[in-house]
Amino acid sequence: MLNTNLKRIKNDIETISEFNSTPGNGFTRLTYSDQYRGAMNYLKDQFSKLGLKIMIDPVGNLRARLEGKDPEAPLIMFGSHIDTVLHGGMFDGVTGVVGALEVIRVIIENNIKLNNPVEAVIFVEEEGTSFGSFVGSEFLTGLLSTEDLKGLKNERGLSLYEAARNYGIDVNIRGKHILKPGQVKAMLELHVEQSIVLDSRKIPVGIVQAIAGIKWFEVELRGVGNHAGATPMGLRQDPMVGAAEIIAAIKNIAKDKGLPSTVATVGKIKSYPNVVNVIPERVKFTIDLRDIDIEGINRVEKEIKKKVEQVSDYYGLEPAVKLITETEPVTLTDSIINIIEESAQELDIDYLKMNSGAGHDTEVMAGITDVGMIFVPSVDGRSHV
Repeated sequence: MLNTNLKRIKNDIETISEFNSTPGNGFTRLTYSDQYRGAMNYLKDQFSKLGLKIMIDPVGNLRARLEGKDPEAPLIMFGSHIDTVLHGGMFDGVTGVVGALEVIRVIIENNIKLNNPVEAVIFVEEEGTSFGSFVGSEFLTGLLSTEDLKGLKNERGLSLYEAARNYGIDVNIRGKHILKPGQVKAMLELHVEQSIVLDSRKIPVGIVQAIAGIKWFEVELRGVGNHAGATPMGLRQDPMVGAAEIIAAIKNIAKDKGLPSTVATVGKIKSYPNVVNVIPERVKFTIDLRDIDIEGINRVEKEIKKKVEQVSDYYGLEPAVKLITETEPVTLTDSIINIIEESAQELDIDYLKMNSGAGHDTEVMAGITDVGMIFVPSVDGRSHV
């Protein structure tokens, strides 16, 4: 039996966590920030000590390669990400990166000669906090071009293209950076579960069967801004009241019109002019729809749009619903699921087959190769805090 080094794993995670711009208030390590550079430099140093070949591609994905007996054989990839949401959790993404590092250490220490090359990968900008989710994996698989990077901008208007250049990456470098079908034998990602199921049931391993598809919408309701004290209630066209009715209805729409696996969330609201004594002239809010079955998403989307129209008509509002982003549900590879299950049984480790409601780079990689995911418990199930 091959054994990992728990003390070493703990040290890696704790060291990476020191690169944090919000100490005492969660973990914030945004793509291309000083904290991101520090964590990447630590990991590059660890990979270099193992004698691995390190490559940084034009968006900043790091790939650390251990050659196999047949260098032309398709790659086996492991990895995740180290960027975070604002004030995020200590283990989100980092668990999979350190897990990949430790796997390669154990392979080398036990003098195991694999036929296929093995690569640890650190995907850039998975969380989407700055420029958009899955930038690294989408670039690596050819879904994003160098030109596309110029259109991905943060809240300050800085494009990912310029941010990468400022970070020191040659964004225009030419080379064989895009992975094509057949070049990767399999991709495996270890991740903390982003819910409470494993922790509440005291199950140490989750074997992921599917990753939910996502649709994000922005709803804007335009009304008439006016004085809060001088405008009679019966003469108002208040978009905040309309937004409140729609948002309150979304829970029941998802529950009654969707599938058992459908979820819907309103996570962001903006009011204009956002003044205490002024009826808003417009209100914006987001809707996050997710399901492992696209039918559930489509049903709820249809009903929510119908509700937006009904409420807007009643209050005299002008509605607009804009699609922000969408991803398709992804079913992971049966053969890899079976291998993980067999390994858990051989080691007498309790496990649960489950789905992921959160998105991961693995779902993007599924477009070019076989994929698998392993979940481990997150204390209280709150990986983003």
